[in-house]
Amino acid sequence: MTERTTLDAYLTAWAGADARRGAVSETIHALMGACTTIADIVGRGALEGAMGAATEATNAGGDSQKALDLRTHDIVVEALKDTPVARIGSEEADDEVVFDDGRPLVVATDPLDGSSNIETNVSIGTLFGILPNTGEAPFLQPGSKQLAAGFVVYGPATVLVLTVGAGTQVFTLERESGDYVLTDADVAIARETKEYAINASNQRHWDAAMQGYVMDCLAGVEGPREKNFNMRWVGSLVADVFRILVRGGVYLYPGDERSGYGQGRLRLVYECNPIAFVCEQAGGAATTGTARVLDVIPASLHVRSPLVAGSAEEVERVTQYYAEPPRRSPLFAKRGLFLA
Repeated sequence: MTERTTLDAYLTAWAGADARRGAVSETIHALMGACTTIADIVGRGALEGAMGAATEATNAGGDSQKALDLRTHDIVVEALKDTPVARIGSEEADDEVVFDDGRPLVVATDPLDGSSNIETNVSIGTLFGILPNTGEAPFLQPGSKQLAAGFVVYGPATVLVLTVGAGTQVFTLERESGDYVLTDADVAIARETKEYAINASNQRHWDAAMQGYVMDCLAGVEGPREKNFNMRWVGSLVADVFRILVRGGVYLYPGDERSGYGQGRLRLVYECNPIAFVCEQAGGAATTGTARVLDVIPASLHVRSPLVAGSAEEVERVTQYYAEPPRRSPLFAKRGLFLA
């Protein structure tokens, strides 16, 4: 881009004199202060100590917490304590962090996405969604009520993907100044794709619809899709979705037959909803397979959800597989493998 636009300038222009937008803007600034601190820690790698060391603690979903999980949670909480935020709902805390229920906003966050990649020098990140404080169970609002959402990727560059409901923007951290600079305005996800992201090691546990979709992709030009697909999987949600924003694709994390994973592995409120808002604002789509993600009313702060997000045409095709009865795959049926 020829003109340098900082996050501060972008949010100031967006907020204008609107009080609620001003509160959202202040909250985003505070979050980015926390994320810059986290980026510095991540950037030091092993020099910072054993960031990936397992602790004796587990989060609300029963996952083992790493040292950096706990540290990033504390950094985010500290950054938001004197902002317009009434409560924080974090993956790393069983209960909501309560500041002042008279404040207008609440923040749902996964302070550190991709914990399994901490020690491998692979991109990790932070996810967040900002919601109005409705006074009663504010985190049980559908994702369509989000006022802003996004994620930060800590990779070779630190990037912020942000939507305030006016398209999806990408800002890159300029380390010399500490500013987040707009580097990709009004991102548009390609409608069509030949690439999907899924953890193929779980294939034996998938339902018939996901089995059918992936098998048809694997069938390539000889199969019903009549084109060859690539598969990519980083294992950090933010990294996989950022790739899709850049070059198209579809992210797949279905529910499966493993104990506790019937509704998927990702958390609806602070993982799926921010991703869905970002994708829709970029012209993409996000579904559970049977429903628009942003329409789902959460049963609890930490409830899980399936997620299919990315290129709109491919997301719609996946929903068709869930709407149709199980069937045989043309490619795999001749090898004795069936979907149902």
